[in-house]
Amino acid sequence: MTKDQLRGLYLDKRRKLTPAVCSEYSNILYNFFFTSFDLSVLKVVHTFIPLEKNNEPDTWIIIDRIKREFPHIKISIPRIGSDGNLENFYFEGIQQLKENTWGILEPIQGIPTPSEQIDLVLVPLLTFDVDGQRIGYGKGYYDRFLQMCRRDCKKVGLSFFDPTSLLIDANNYDVSLDSCITPARVINFS
Repeated sequence: MTKDQLRGLYLDKRRKLTPAVCSEYSNILYNFFFTSFDLSVLKVVHTFIPLEKNNEPDTWIIIDRIKREFPHIKISIPRIGSDGNLENFYFEGIQQLKENTWGILEPIQGIPTPSEQIDLVLVPLLTFDVDGQRIGYGKGYYDRFLQMCRRDCKKVGLSFFDPTSLLIDANNYDVSLDSCITPARVINFS
């Protein structure tokens, strides 16, 4: 199965989930995140803003808890730049966001986040395999961004599904995950 076929299959699977199931799964991912990762040592966490129409995992609940319980952590959020790369900004609040042409909330202004200062990235994906290779929406935004992060920056995927049994054909531009959180478990890749 090709990357495009897997992308279509998992996008369809996720779109078929009910709002109640998405909420339940998001809460499980949230609990695994806070029990499986030591946030006390982190200074900057980058996260995607969920696209509700695609039933993406709810990162708002993670953002909210980090802001309340880990005030030493700065949160970074992305915007698609005019050059096709992600531009990252420190999250200041909902008033900072505006919907882009794809319906994704993005920062319209703010203080840029230097990629080398990011300690952990919550990575969006449609599916992933047992080696930590992921398939996103196919534009390569996160692969290009992750290549600019430090080598020790943790790349953590959030998925409503277990890994695909098929190995994803990775190329030189693909960046693999360090971990992926699913409703069943946290998978760490070596």
